[in-house]
Amino acid sequence: MNIIQNLQQLWQTSGLANIDYRQIIMLIIAGVLLFLGIAKKFEPMLLVGIAFGMLLTNLPNSNVYTPALWKGEIDYGNILSHGGLIDILYIGVKTGLYPSLIFLGVGAMTDFGPLIANPKSLILGAAAQIGIYCAFFLAIGTGFTGSQAAAIGIIGGADGPTAIWLTKTLAPELLAPIAIAAYSYMALIPMIQPPLMKLMTTQKERMIVMKQPREVTKTEKILFPIVITLVTCLLLPAVASLLGALMLGNLFRECGVTERLSDTSQNALMNIVTIFLGISVGATAHYTTFLDLQTLLIIGLGLLAFVFSTVGGLALGKLMCWITKGKINPLIGAAGVSAVPMAARVVNVEGRKYNKDNFLLMHAMGPNVAGVIGSAVAAGFLMAVFG
Repeated sequence: MNIIQNLQQLWQTSGLANIDYRQIIMLIIAGVLLFLGIAKKFEPMLLVGIAFGMLLTNLPNSNVYTPALWKGEIDYGNILSHGGLIDILYIGVKTGLYPSLIFLGVGAMTDFGPLIANPKSLILGAAAQIGIYCAFFLAIGTGFTGSQAAAIGIIGGADGPTAIWLTKTLAPELLAPIAIAAYSYMALIPMIQPPLMKLMTTQKERMIVMKQPREVTKTEKILFPIVITLVTCLLLPAVASLLGALMLGNLFRECGVTERLSDTSQNALMNIVTIFLGISVGATAHYTTFLDLQTLLIIGLGLLAFVFSTVGGLALGKLMCWITKGKINPLIGAAGVSAVPMAARVVNVEGRKYNKDNFLLMHAMGPNVAGVIGSAVAAGFLMAVFG
């Protein structure tokens, strides 16, 4: 008899006996994202972790993440005492630690030389942030609050860490759909941007070959992150943790005396934080909060934000092409979104389709890096207004 009771108790406490149809839907979504990350290689470094975090949190009675602990005033002591594994990891998201450390690694991996050699790239990077503000006003028009609209708009920057950094403060209840939308659209850049490039530029413009940028001195590369940090953070102190980490990582790379710190930032540290960030963000996609019309609306607005940003960069690229009488290939404007270096690679691939001798990668890296700075500045502005 005891054996039968034990078997009954085992069944009653199992996930199979307690699964909700909404959990089944979320598990299917997690499976689709895993397929995209593994089979299609769409941003696998983050998408695989996000999808697996989504899978874990939606397993019945897994208790790895408890949404109730993150509502209202947060008691970190209670979370450390009673939270699950991902509750503890999520503290790094909620405090803004992970996005800043990701930016430290991005800075260490990025060469700012193309931007320094061609300061006009800053304008292209700024133009490609227009989608942030377009999506912001659209979100306001569809009933979102100012803070929520600001968090949704930042998807247009195509910068996952910045989206998480802003959303965790302004609209934490929307973190899951915003983070998943931001990283999904980053991964889909090779599918989304080429049709827009072809629509907005002529074949003659796409064939334009640009002169190689000038060689940037070591002194310029060392001074650049210091000056950008001082100027930007004096104007927008709210963005100091994010932009400061980006520039510190780049200073590690360029100063010539911190090779070990640069290597750690762009490899070991970056990999560890990426694991923690992906799992934590994925776990917020809990079936009790994720499956609603609001989520679909956010994903739709995020796509519009990304499209507007790409169009904004291309439009200014065409204008600069006209002003310089054909010396600038307008395709590089599309790289003004922040997805480094994917957006620049897509520009290079598209340019070579029409001219085999055209190498636009270094030219596109200027607007690409400018886009990273531009999205961080936009986030700092929105944080200052709504934070």
